[in-house]
Amino acid sequence: MRNLGKLLFRRVVLISLGIALQLCAMVFFLEELALVRPWFQGVMLILRVGFVLYLAAARMDASYKVAWLFLILVFPVAGVSIYLFMGGNRVSFREKKRLSAVTHCTEEHLRQDFAVKNALLNESPSAAKQSGYLQKNAYSPVYADTETEYFSCGEDFFPRMLQELEKAEQFIFLEYFIVEDGYLWGKILSILKEKAAHGVDVRLIYDDFGCITRLPARYPRYLRDFGISVRVFNPFLPIVSGRLNNRDHRKILVIDGKVGFTGGMNLADEYMNRGSRFGYWKDAGLLLKGSAVHSMTVQFLSMWDFVSKQTSDVESFRMQNDGDGCGFVQPFTDSPLDNESVGQTALLNLIAGAQKTLYIMTPYLVLDDCLTTALCNSAKSGVDVRIITPGVPDKWYVYSVTRFSYRTLTEAGVKIYEFSPGFLHSKVFLADGETAVVGTVNLDYRSLYLHFENAVWMHKSDCLQAIRADFETTFPLCRMVDKETVRKTPCLVRLGRAILNLFAPMM
Repeated sequence: MRNLGKLLFRRVVLISLGIALQLCAMVFFLEELALVRPWFQGVMLILRVGFVLYLAAARMDASYKVAWLFLILVFPVAGVSIYLFMGGNRVSFREKKRLSAVTHCTEEHLRQDFAVKNALLNESPSAAKQSGYLQKNAYSPVYADTETEYFSCGEDFFPRMLQELEKAEQFIFLEYFIVEDGYLWGKILSILKEKAAHGVDVRLIYDDFGCITRLPARYPRYLRDFGISVRVFNPFLPIVSGRLNNRDHRKILVIDGKVGFTGGMNLADEYMNRGSRFGYWKDAGLLLKGSAVHSMTVQFLSMWDFVSKQTSDVESFRMQNDGDGCGFVQPFTDSPLDNESVGQTALLNLIAGAQKTLYIMTPYLVLDDCLTTALCNSAKSGVDVRIITPGVPDKWYVYSVTRFSYRTLTEAGVKIYEFSPGFLHSKVFLADGETAVVGTVNLDYRSLYLHFENAVWMHKSDCLQAIRADFETTFPLCRMVDKETVRKTPCLVRLGRAILNLFAPMM
């Protein structure tokens, strides 16, 4: 009973209950009004037609439109009510103004070195085309003097992170979707407290929804007492709002502008396989050393300014930081508020550029039409396309939709592998062993259209051999799913997955 009481009064339960009650009250009110006032049914019909026309003309993925259209047409009152408050990416005038300032800041402080751009063009016109898209649409320059180091598991990644944190002298910037009070965070926090006490500028951004069950509500106050500056991204409040969908899913750590960490790993024990509930937790991380780290510094400060509603002196954080890495490195970010699906397009360009092999690790395979078509066309063209997904799911309903995608892919020749030891959380894309994207971007609608994300595009950089080796080591640990296996799926299971797939854009 005591545990039940604690559960009922947890902040996430109370807030979710408040939001659900608001939605139910609105639906009930509109339904009752339609019964008492017959003319209101006509108003709702006009409203429903208006929403259908709006969605038909809206700039959004076709599958995303279909899901909302289905909901509105089948459940008119509930569908319109839910979409009104939770659908789309409507941006207020103030948010547009702040977003414009952040974009201007990023563009101003991240200028492309044209000698590097031309060197990439001479090296590979196809890679230069992929990089050019990110330069133009994500304001992300490409660098040629940055070392990269790839980590295939948290057990290797986090000790290196702690080692580099100990060396900090000027500033430490952290931005994470999840921070959990536990063994790992305790190790990191002890270093942050010590560094802040010695005058190091320590700043942390964490997403409120990602941490709502993992950190106390007043945790920022606790951290500020130790001199650590904290910002909570998009506080999870008991108010129905479309902004609830937009989460900060990025993972960025910058140390003195010289070392940068990113990848799929949050700051929680399960990412280093302490107390994982889903078997062995496999993830991927990336370390950068060199001039490309400045892009990560600017990316963090841009988000800091967006959340804080202030303007940072970005140039004061620019460090002389020439590395001696090989190849080309390009950190980039994606925002759901600018009508440009940077993450999706970067992956589509990578897929289109693959000539021989295309290897992918992803925890979720909830694909839209564009990605499905691109992967199928690549396989049909003779490219060896292999996708590794989890063997043990963290969310059963997303896993069902992931498996729903198998039939179309396997029939086109895509090879599917399920990671038998447990849950695979890596987000790694490798084309021809020469070009890769590693970061936070999942193959699902929320990541591609609703979340703030970050990743690193690389061509012939130091770590590509290690990424290739990680794939080659992981394939034998997986069970392969071919088209014959998919065809033997029971009819009722297929029907259930098909129904869930209708709501895939909302997952």
